[in-house]
Amino acid sequence: MRENLPKNYDPKEFEDRLYGFWNDNGYFTPEIDENKKPYTIMMPPPNVTGSLHMGHALNNTIQDILIRWKRMEGYSALWLPGTDHASISTEAKVVEKIKSEGRSKDELGREGFLKEAWEWTDLYGGTIKNQLKKLGVSCDWTRDRFTLDEMLSNAVEEVFVRLYDKGLIYRGDRIINWCPSCHTAISDAEVDHEDSHGHLWHVNYPVKDSDETITIATTRPETILGDLAVAVHPEDERYTHLVGKTVVLPLVGREIPVIADNYVEMEFGTGALKITPSHDPNDFEVGARHGLGQCVVIDEDGYINENGGEFKGLERFAARKAIAEKLNEEGLLKEVKDHDNAVGHCERCKTVIEPIISKQWFVKMEPLAKPSLEAYYKGEINFVPERFGKVYVHWLENIKDWCISRQLWWGHRLPVYYCDDCGEIIVSREDVNSCSKCKSTNIRQETDTLDTWFSSALWPFSTLGWPEDTEDLKYFFPTDVLVTGYDIIFFWVIRMIFSSLEQMGELPFKDVFLTGLVRDSEGRKMSKSLGNGIDPLEIIDEYGSDALRFTLITGNTPGNDMRFIIDRVEANRNFANKLWNATRFVLMNLEENMEKPTLEGMDLQVEDKWILTRLHTIIGEIKDNMDKYEIGLAGQRIYDFIWEDYCDWYIEMVKSRLYGDDKESAKTAQNVLVVVLKETLKLLHPFMPFITEEIWQHLPGSSEALIVESWPAADTDLVFQKEKEDIEFIKTAIKGIRNARAEMNIIPSRKSKLIFVLENDSLKPIIEDSKVKFMALASAEEIVFEVDKRNLGDDNISVVLDGCEVYLPLSDLIDFDKEIERLQKEKSKLEDEIKRVKSKLSNEGFVSKAPAKIVEEEKEKQIKYSQMLENVLERLESLKR
Repeated sequence: MRENLPKNYDPKEFEDRLYGFWNDNGYFTPEIDENKKPYTIMMPPPNVTGSLHMGHALNNTIQDILIRWKRMEGYSALWLPGTDHASISTEAKVVEKIKSEGRSKDELGREGFLKEAWEWTDLYGGTIKNQLKKLGVSCDWTRDRFTLDEMLSNAVEEVFVRLYDKGLIYRGDRIINWCPSCHTAISDAEVDHEDSHGHLWHVNYPVKDSDETITIATTRPETILGDLAVAVHPEDERYTHLVGKTVVLPLVGREIPVIADNYVEMEFGTGALKITPSHDPNDFEVGARHGLGQCVVIDEDGYINENGGEFKGLERFAARKAIAEKLNEEGLLKEVKDHDNAVGHCERCKTVIEPIISKQWFVKMEPLAKPSLEAYYKGEINFVPERFGKVYVHWLENIKDWCISRQLWWGHRLPVYYCDDCGEIIVSREDVNSCSKCKSTNIRQETDTLDTWFSSALWPFSTLGWPEDTEDLKYFFPTDVLVTGYDIIFFWVIRMIFSSLEQMGELPFKDVFLTGLVRDSEGRKMSKSLGNGIDPLEIIDEYGSDALRFTLITGNTPGNDMRFIIDRVEANRNFANKLWNATRFVLMNLEENMEKPTLEGMDLQVEDKWILTRLHTIIGEIKDNMDKYEIGLAGQRIYDFIWEDYCDWYIEMVKSRLYGDDKESAKTAQNVLVVVLKETLKLLHPFMPFITEEIWQHLPGSSEALIVESWPAADTDLVFQKEKEDIEFIKTAIKGIRNARAEMNIIPSRKSKLIFVLENDSLKPIIEDSKVKFMALASAEEIVFEVDKRNLGDDNISVVLDGCEVYLPLSDLIDFDKEIERLQKEKSKLEDEIKRVKSKLSNEGFVSKAPAKIVEEEKEKQIKYSQMLENVLERLESLKR
């Protein structure tokens, strides 16, 4: 006896089992096969000690859909997983841990700290991988990578040396973003700019040996201590007589020059700017042009240093307040205005960033950005959606040199060595023990590590074994598509592109599929502070992975944020349940000896041809959607086909054949049911892999695993246009009849005659052949044809169709006296409710004291009951007529 599915759909019963089955059988691991085309996706590496959030779930669901689809299309499909060492966040967590134990980073020393960091990584590093498995990701775990693996570390070192040798990496003093909390430089892309309500202080700078002053406006009075000039525009007639003179720096007493520079905008503010080269990137450039030098006044902890005079030792924001008060006391503070501006914060710890001059290592970006722009303009890179190409261009056209050194210990240490005797800088792939210039052995290695994004930028090729010319690299590179969030175009996408062009001579991928953010049901960004985060694992535990996956990719378009609404997850679980129950029905109605379903030799009926036509139409449409990355549309097409075409219509249409005496007709229906179901499961598999695989393994004639089945191909021989049109007409007629009956509140069990008045006789055979369908699906007891509606009288419900009208005699449907009696009772009940609500709303005590929400609800009830009463009165009048 054929085993059916369990009565109840319970994903917990099979999801983990099936994942193990796929993985253990090597279905996720592609082979290098010269007879197959490769298809490659690199998983954006999540933080090694992170946990799965909804953004990960969306991103990885999309990647899994693409890889499962291409695997079924016959590609050697590699989805390579991995994790990122996440230098800043991981180091911060380890520092927090050892601090809670009464120890410090400095006490442990570099080696001791790194030992702690590796232990932390080993302890928590597998969490997100196990969570991804719950989601059903079919990535190749045998090729799992970590950015600190020896292979990837070798690639990082190789790229650093190559770029240095080409003059594209240099060490210099420049303004960088400094985080006083994390104690490291961070890149522009790691700075979050948040709107802030602050002030604009207008300060008078006295001109030496004159009664004149120049008014300067600043949002950061603490940086006045480091001013080295006042700048004006060379054509600003208000100040031309002062250029070359000096002003006395308030509170400090130092004389600084008045300089002319085109950077200054005459129309902005007073037209004069304070120039602080050590604490502002634009001032740094002005200072360099005029040889002003440097004066650092804020240290790496965010405190005023020894150059700050009486303010030395004050925390920067305390100094701001003290300096403003002192300026006011000395009569130099002209005015203070409220001022809103965007203030840079560290992405990790949210501390306000301090621009500061520092000796750091940089990548020279202009030579690398140019080929990346050219590739885009040549149409070699495709962004989905296209509008994000403008973001890509904007970043590259306005790119600054990339600060790649970080004052951290967890990460890739720079392969840089210094000779303390002669000052030589040596960059080497090998450990250096003696100076290549003076032969001294007094050598020390740079303590800084590289920006995490430096190693991530090499991900598409370092993971395949580069710089070695491995078989994987030759076969699977370049990759096909990158799926990532639109918020890291600059962080990661651009850097991978220029790194690949520089090292590999070609682009790392052709397509960039950008996802939006997953927001809560109110459209807010999910965050710990709001407490509105939703754990994907909790959703999977309650509803199953398939329901979560389908929710994330339907009703959603590339590059747009989506709202996560739990009702949609429940609806998609109901969809899975409907498919489960439909399969149980099919299995219960199959012949025991069916080994492999087939259409050969079958006498296909009109509804069989219709469902096959619908199937092969959507196969083509879904292929078109998938090729365009319209994944949500493809998913919706499958949903509609299963729910409406297959379950609600085809199964209902063939029930009479399955239960009837015509064995051949029943056999045909059984075969079509299974053939269509199996092809549909293939289409749905990338989206909902677990339920489809479980059902597949219960169907007759199924291979070992759906995951490696062939993707369906549209067959024009199974498209029957006339039969499709015939059934669409019958469906429209049945829907119209059902709607008319529903408007009259007529129960389905109440049968009626259907009278068809045809405009021409071409529809008659279609209707006659569908008598059984009308009886089963439209509660018909008899089908009658009339040539003219004038003989029918007025007591009918009519349904207008293309080419005919259908009439339902009211006498078949309604006991007039009983219906009038029922409506009279309904009328009295509604009148009583309206009276009650009006009484409440006319009571001033209720209206003034009750919560506004309750009052509003009563008003809505009054409107609702009034509309219902109006409908009842109209119905009564109609029946009496």
